[in-house]
Amino acid sequence: MFTSGDKVVSSPRQPVLDAGRHWRAKLGFILMSTDLAAEADFFAMAPEGVAVHITRLKTDDYTTNETLARHIDAMADAAARLQPDAKPDVISYSCTSGSIVIGEDRVMAEIKKGAPYARPMTLVTGVVDALRELGARKLVVGTPYLDEINTAEAEFLVAKGFELLDIQGLNLETGIEFGRVTPAYWKDFALEIDRTEADAIFLSCGGIRALEAAAEIEALTGKPVVTSNQAQMWSCLRRAGIADAIEGFGQIFAHPGLSLLPGSREG
Repeated sequence: MFTSGDKVVSSPRQPVLDAGRHWRAKLGFILMSTDLAAEADFFAMAPEGVAVHITRLKTDDYTTNETLARHIDAMADAAARLQPDAKPDVISYSCTSGSIVIGEDRVMAEIKKGAPYARPMTLVTGVVDALRELGARKLVVGTPYLDEINTAEAEFLVAKGFELLDIQGLNLETGIEFGRVTPAYWKDFALEIDRTEADAIFLSCGGIRALEAAAEIEALTGKPVVTSNQAQMWSCLRRAGIADAIEGFGQIFAHPGLSLLPGSREG
């Protein structure tokens, strides 16, 4: 029995250690401080044995090309804060529009500066990975963004070799508004902008709740639906060597993404 003034002396023991709860892979994501959707999405999609580590950039709750461009200033520091002792396998900047405005290569260089042990990624890199894996060329795109951002995104997708049949934005200004648009509205919006000749529907932005509607939209349209968080998670998993088929989050998770796996030419 311990009484006040005693010294605690523990008996020698040999604890049994294993690889830990996250023995398969560890993924890190750099989110906006205004993002209301991505964190829940990632935890919902993560397979057993895969860690999801989150950090956040302090961001203005007014989303323009100018405010997005400022994210790069704190990128390396944010990457360095993502469980450096655990050393995530992949670290991704979780902002579609920011990845486009700043540029994939510049973002990844800053992530690598802060976390040299991790494979750097951006959200929009995952989107392109997923669309190419699905064989989609003709796209319709729905976003919450202002049209100055939609224009930059349209130019980016065309430069990547996609044919943009239509891109429509909700012209919302703040990340908080983005996260409050209902999944049912994203479903209706996707059905509104869909075209018969479209190969896929892309619902763009990491801060929206489109993942919750993706499988239903696919069932109604008969074509793949790509959402930002879904595509990013799929690509990060593949790049970390996890090729699980995961149900409930869209057709892309039935695809192994062999070209992205470690040891492949691209991966």
